[in-house]
Amino acid sequence: MKSIEASWNGWHLLTLLLLPLSGLFCLLSAIRRLFYRIGWLQVRTLDVPVIVVGNISVGGTGKTPLVIWLVNRLVDWGFKPGIITRGYGGKSDHWPCEVTTESLAEEVGDEAILLKRRTGCPVYAGADRSAVAAQLLSEHACNIIISDDGLQHYGLNRELEIAVVDGVRRFGNGLCLPAGPLRETPRRLAKVDLVIINGKPKQGEHSMHVTGVDAHSLDGRSESRKLTTFSDAKVHAIAGIGYPERFFSMLEANGNGLKLERHAFPDHYRYSTSDLIAFSSQIVLMTEKDAVKCELFAQPGHWYVPATAVVDAGFERQLMALTKRLTDGQKTA
Repeated sequence: MKSIEASWNGWHLLTLLLLPLSGLFCLLSAIRRLFYRIGWLQVRTLDVPVIVVGNISVGGTGKTPLVIWLVNRLVDWGFKPGIITRGYGGKSDHWPCEVTTESLAEEVGDEAILLKRRTGCPVYAGADRSAVAAQLLSEHACNIIISDDGLQHYGLNRELEIAVVDGVRRFGNGLCLPAGPLRETPRRLAKVDLVIINGKPKQGEHSMHVTGVDAHSLDGRSESRKLTTFSDAKVHAIAGIGYPERFFSMLEANGNGLKLERHAFPDHYRYSTSDLIAFSSQIVLMTEKDAVKCELFAQPGHWYVPATAVVDAGFERQLMALTKRLTDGQKTA
């Protein structure tokens, strides 16, 4: 799989070999969308508006920090949001599953726990987004639903779509899986309501960046510290996310000369005690998503750095206008 992913930023022999499968993937994806549009596949509409935050490529784009930012803004604007998510990597014996701050990543996935802890709003996980949303609404008085990574889940009707694009990798070689990184072609972005670039935008694009300046101890016994306080020490940086380099670059940008030894793990990697033995008595900085899987066997000197999305003012203004128009009269429902 790593060799396939390595080919996604260009054209290689492997790309050519996989091109027929890529064409088939694009065709099946388009047929599936058509079937939902003409009613051959059922689309469920909820009693409250749905905002989908997703992407057209695999790998990390900064979607989770944007979802957290969005939920916090909706609360500021007077809404009562709930979040639905896939629960990727979770092995719960029942779905849909309500996520709590005490849930285990093995049961509901790491992102679901992170979303719950950072927002405090109701979070439900499961593959069938329609069923998950219905379960959430039956148990909580939410008046708007945020679907995390739900752009391709057409079985759930949505009033607003937000697509997040990685500003560094963009669309790779522009091909669909498996020859390229795309779930859908870039033409899909013309149909969403808002597109935001995580990184350096081009002319006319909305932009965001993800930042983190404070480190929190995994064992909970130490006060949080600024990243700059680690600048004179050797630091091991751990990231098991879709695009680890973004986390490493963020640490260096905010750490005032931080000296990093990088350790990249696969996305959603399931850590064990043995993975951290090599870092005993050493300083470790990891993502918050990794921390929810490592906190049970963390050691002193192991820290996580929460990531916060910062968006441009134009994006926020446009989002506010769209959201308030779509939900007119429902905020107090």
